[in-house]
Amino acid sequence: MNRTHTRPLLLAAALGGGLSLLALTGKTTVMADADNAGLKLPAGFGALVVAETGGRARHLAVTPQGTIYVKLNRPDKAGRSILALHPTAAGKAGPATGFGSYGGTGIAVKDSYLYASSDQEVFRYKLDAKGEVTNPAQPETIITGLINRRQHESKSIALDNAGNIYVNIGAYSNACQVKDRQRGSLGIPNCPVLDSAGGIWQFRADKLNQTYGSGSRYATGLRNVVGLDWNGPANQLFVMQHGRDQLHDNFPEKFDDKQSAELPAECMYALNKGDNAGWPYLYYNPMTRKKMLGPEYGGDGQKEADAKYLEPAAAYPAHMAPNALLFYTGTMFPERYRNGAFIAFHGSWNRAPEPQKGYFVVFQPFKNGKPAGAYEVFADNFAGSPEKAATGRADHKPCGLAQGPDGSLYVSDDKAGTIYRIVYNQQ
Repeated sequence: MNRTHTRPLLLAAALGGGLSLLALTGKTTVMADADNAGLKLPAGFGALVVAETGGRARHLAVTPQGTIYVKLNRPDKAGRSILALHPTAAGKAGPATGFGSYGGTGIAVKDSYLYASSDQEVFRYKLDAKGEVTNPAQPETIITGLINRRQHESKSIALDNAGNIYVNIGAYSNACQVKDRQRGSLGIPNCPVLDSAGGIWQFRADKLNQTYGSGSRYATGLRNVVGLDWNGPANQLFVMQHGRDQLHDNFPEKFDDKQSAELPAECMYALNKGDNAGWPYLYYNPMTRKKMLGPEYGGDGQKEADAKYLEPAAAYPAHMAPNALLFYTGTMFPERYRNGAFIAFHGSWNRAPEPQKGYFVVFQPFKNGKPAGAYEVFADNFAGSPEKAATGRADHKPCGLAQGPDGSLYVSDDKAGTIYRIVYNQQ
């Protein structure tokens, strides 16, 4: 991306009504699509479609050289589970190359390596000076043998600056009932799921063939974390938990349909080693801002949970499925976005008879390493219309987030496979 644009070209764009859709980074200009790729964005921002992958694009990562790696939920027709996209100076990518034959969600770039996960393993690929994978057919196996029981099975990953990798191991249960998701079934005492799932595990990023015994359970009591990121300025891991489902379905005598649609919150947690967020024993009520005892363990919608469990750093509306978390460190966007968090909400399926919600990317302001103030809807209309969002029949579902080397924001879509790029006009 080294094309230089002179002032006459910029003037021509301005006369054509397109200047507000330009993102200028040094001498590089990327033109947004005329309709902002169908998205609704704050003033000054524009968006373009980088590529249509045709697959369920989960998380994505961008190298310092600008290569985009996309993790597919399952291999495409060509048998590829990781796609490599190479955008031109105009921002569009040509046909994808690819490798890997395993499904999954997690992917990240760190210190000249590409990390990617299946639903039970984590692999590592060496990157060359151009940001290209050198060993596509022979990755190093970093972690193996992680539990996969076909519920909350995705292994999302994040890396810190001290050589550690963090892996979500979601609970293979809704609320640790004796009979999962069955009406009136109570919770299992001392939930055994937590022995091998329902938390974040920490491993070394450079050690081969690790298993549970090689790593450590960094934090527990987390039902399922799909979005997580290391906050550099705070030197801390932040995660987004998917809250539990079916309060009314399982305990109709204690919760009505509306309560079930609005409870519990989707919570952000700031984690330290040894933290316990309290699943399955509690849920968080975003209206009262209280930790409530789960009905499977004697709760009735009024009893509060034990105060020993970790407080959320922030809380968001129920059932919107936060699938990605990204701390923004670029300089393309205005200063107020620096070190704040972007969150991709994949969208709900279980708010009926209330309208479904989500299908957007929000911005959460931060100050001194902590959430500060209310979240803001940043990129909307992935669903295609308010009606499609309300019925849960979205055209696109945002899933992954990544920051480009110029500070632009990439968003993946695991419904149609679209890859978006959001830019800002710095003029």
